Amino acid sequence: MAEYKRPKSLMPMATGYCPGCLHALATRLVADVIDELGQAENAINVVSVGCSALNLYSWCGDVIGSAHGRAPAVATGVKRCLPERLVFTYQGDGDLAAIGLAEIMSAANRGENFTVVFANNQTYGMTGGQMAPTTLLGQKTTTSRDGRDCLTTGYPMKMCELISVLEAPVFVARYALNTPKGVMDAKKGIKKAFEKQLRGEGFTFIELLTNCPTNWGMNPLDTLEYMNTNTIPYFTPGVFKDKEAEK
Repeated sequence: MAEYKRPKSLMPMATGYCPGCLHALATRLVADVIDELGQAENAINVVSVGCSALNLYSWCGDVIGSAHGRAPAVATGVKRCLPERLVFTYQGDGDLAAIGLAEIMSAANRGENFTVVFANNQTYGMTGGQMAPTTLLGQKTTTSRDGRDCLTTGYPMKMCELISVLEAPVFVARYALNTPKGVMDAKKGIKKAFEKQLRGEGFTFIELLTNCPTNWGMNPLDTLEYMNTNTIPYFTPGVFKDKEAEK
């Protein structure tokens, strides 16, 4: 049996995420893939405001902090200046799908050659559990006390589906991190996205369905079942676009 070891791309310290938060697992998967690809010294992690900013403390490598929602714009500049580097953003749903919606859609539409890792836990995790663009219908938050109502706040945004209809992106996929199989599939998807970037193929987008025990008001185990019965039926995992497979 293989012994688990901390990825070299992560600092030898706690991540800072809340107990049971799958952000920590998502971060570890990205680090594992970067180590396996031998890109630890070549990777540049661009983070924005929110829980993703904790990578500023736990990532052992080059990390750039950006303004709220602007990580894709910063990554665009970094990749164009340093095309040989492995550049990726790590963003949450409030950051990417709300204040950063113009940035992510524009970068995807231009086909910028970097990777986006999008952690979707359907809430503003760091700022108090407010309703996010991805909050499910009926889901209660600090700003939707009776649950999200489509008549007043619209429907949860499906970012993979939106981005996959654009012409330029080359790989768009969604994975759920609440089961071992989902974790293994996610790691393969992240690796494929990074490999495509390194080959210069274009824009790649990985959505990871995660949880938020603190703001969902649940213990970590219950959040995994909530994801299975509520999150996954709406945000269906799968590959939404793969230009290589389409050829």
